[in-house]
Amino acid sequence: MKKILLCVMAMAVVTMFYSCKQNSNVCRIQGVVNGEQFEGKRIFLVPFTGPKTAETVDSMEIKDGKFHFETDSMQMYKLLIDLRFRVGIQPLLVIGEPGEVRVVIDSVSHAMGTPQNDSLEKWKARTEIHNRELGKMRRYVADLQKQGDTVRAKYIQQRADSFHLVYKNYSRQMAENLKEGVLHDFLKNMFPLTYQRKYPDGRVVTMNADTNEEITE
Repeated sequence: MKKILLCVMAMAVVTMFYSCKQNSNVCRIQGVVNGEQFEGKRIFLVPFTGPKTAETVDSMEIKDGKFHFETDSMQMYKLLIDLRFRVGIQPLLVIGEPGEVRVVIDSVSHAMGTPQNDSLEKWKARTEIHNRELGKMRRYVADLQKQGDTVRAKYIQQRADSFHLVYKNYSRQMAENLKEGVLHDFLKNMFPLTYQRKYPDGRVVTMNADTNEEITE
């Protein structure tokens, strides 16, 4: 009887071990949606790239202001409220990284809890500041041009270009620091240092992505 009990206990330990090992690759997204008007509405977990089909898109009904998803696919996703009710809500990028990701969906949405999602949140905050300030500068340039003040418009445009370059280099450095992973690839693809240009005569040359000048070998 004692041997049987020991065997049962050993099997239970093995089962728990393999269960934990299998679940270690799962990303658990625990979300909250602010706003009673979203109760009973659907929220979608959509792949950022690739096909958007019934097989790749997951959805669930928001209940008591909460929702949850699980995925074992390490990729970038978008969390989207049903299109008919999305006004005033910010779509959210989230990475299907193993662990628990805590999400808040609101006018400014957030995702925290795993290393890549924490880094993505920092990049997103920097991006929002950058976009707001760059937008102000561009509107100022447009106003100056309407007034015929081309000298000041050119100066502000140069400042805007420099400001944008600082942001791009910040994003590139973050990718470099990450070394690998979904967020690394996302940032690398967003702000490459070079790109290829094909001319009508068939020539393909490498261009500097910041200056749009040809790189000569």
